[in-house]
Amino acid sequence: MNKFQKMKKIEEEAKKCKKCPLYKSRKNVVFGYGNVNSRVIFIGEAPGKNEDEKGIPFCGKAGKILDELLNAIFLKREEVYITSVLKCRPPKNRVPKEEEIENCGIYLEKQIEIIDPEIICCLGKISLNFIFKKFSIFEKPILNKLHGKVIKKNNKKILPFFHPAFAIYNPQKFKVMQKDFIKLKELLC
Repeated sequence: MNKFQKMKKIEEEAKKCKKCPLYKSRKNVVFGYGNVNSRVIFIGEAPGKNEDEKGIPFCGKAGKILDELLNAIFLKREEVYITSVLKCRPPKNRVPKEEEIENCGIYLEKQIEIIDPEIICCLGKISLNFIFKKFSIFEKPILNKLHGKVIKKNNKKILPFFHPAFAIYNPQKFKVMQKDFIKLKELLC
């Protein structure tokens, strides 16, 4: 079975998932999108309203910002893999609960295992906390201090970024985010 087939199999499992109450209100499981052979995976927090309606990660306002950041370093969505810690939308876009992260995190772990990316880009503190826990990094993951810095662990490069939605509410931070994305471009060269 190739990577694409393995990913489809895990996606089908996720679509049937009823491990937490989020399945009751979801319109779509937002599993992931992009190149399963990519050197880079982007991990967000959870689907929002637009993502839940369309079943595609980062397809709303935050997605437009992510696209701008990718385009600035000459990357396209199709060249990377984009997913989230949760695959179902929490009500009113609330912060994911710990048990939801634990239940859904199983799918993310399998996605990481299948893709085997060289670079893991954490979009926001929820994904950063998840990855630090997964890779047994015991440093407290403070995004304000770590954004744009490369953390090496188990032959992986973990790159924390502010979540693209951060720029919606703090437009002045977009330039900081652009600078952070240049670090990704350097890693890919």
